[in-house]
Amino acid sequence: MSYREIADDITSRIRSGEYPPGAELPSSAQIAKLYSVGKSTADGALALLRERGLTVGHRGRGTYVAEPETSADPAE
Repeated sequence: MSYREIADDITSRIRSGEYPPGAELPSSAQIAKLYSVGKSTADGALALLRERGLTVGHRGRGTYVAEPETSADPAE
């Protein structure tokens, strides 16, 4: 399984609500085990999710589903 396939699967899980905004995603080691891939493949999937704007990483704390951006200005 490629890192893109893993990222696509996690993307669909985010969009379905399985991983709601603010939810912590599995670590790269956990993703590697879940998808039976190497850690570098899991790291690639997490990097692609960040590039897509779907996740945010907090060094030492984990990767979380990004809050959806709103187009409305809250000051209005």
